[in-house]
Amino acid sequence: MTDIRVKICGLSTPQDVAAAAAAGAAYAGFVFFPKSPRNVSIEQAAALAVEAPVGLCKVALTVNATDAELDAITAAVPLDMLQLHGKESPERVAEVRARYGLPVMKAVGIADASDLPQIAEYEQVADQLLIDAKPPKEAELPGGNGLAFDWRLLAGRKYWQKPWMLAGGLTPDNVAEAIRMTGARQVDVSSGVESAPGEKDAALIESFTKAAHAARG
Repeated sequence: MTDIRVKICGLSTPQDVAAAAAAGAAYAGFVFFPKSPRNVSIEQAAALAVEAPVGLCKVALTVNATDAELDAITAAVPLDMLQLHGKESPERVAEVRARYGLPVMKAVGIADASDLPQIAEYEQVADQLLIDAKPPKEAELPGGNGLAFDWRLLAGRKYWQKPWMLAGGLTPDNVAEAIRMTGARQVDVSSGVESAPGEKDAALIESFTKAAHAARG
């Protein structure tokens, strides 16, 4: 039996972090993107990260961040991983990884089979991949839109060499099915465990992690 690792993204209060840890999440995500209802300041994130229990992987989600922005975040927030969730090129991913000495997770948006080849490109330079639903063209947010893609696109694909995480439209009700269809060993949720945009619900966090862990195979 292989345990499923869960990432709760978009945490913004001490209660959020405590709920994620209590539920058995492996990753806690902090969003640094002003347009997001889950956006936190560097000061907020630093306070949350310091209080996070040992063993909870602290991830900073950024979108097309400059070196200056990443310098400020990494200098103040004790992080375990950087998540690049914008249109960063493979070359940029490699630059960030080399500059900060932290593991880098690159988000790859999927809408149809034509989007799959880029996974192999980013696999060469990232430590992990986050396979997410590609946002609509008019969307202001690159993620956290509550959208899913056709999970059958990933069914039976065992050849990716780097750890990867499934994201996009996951909820306590569908995460087990998503795991079974894709073979994902890691899952990411944000809006699917909220009572309102940006407001995490501890009961939903617990339900999501329970459902994910029960689906391990």
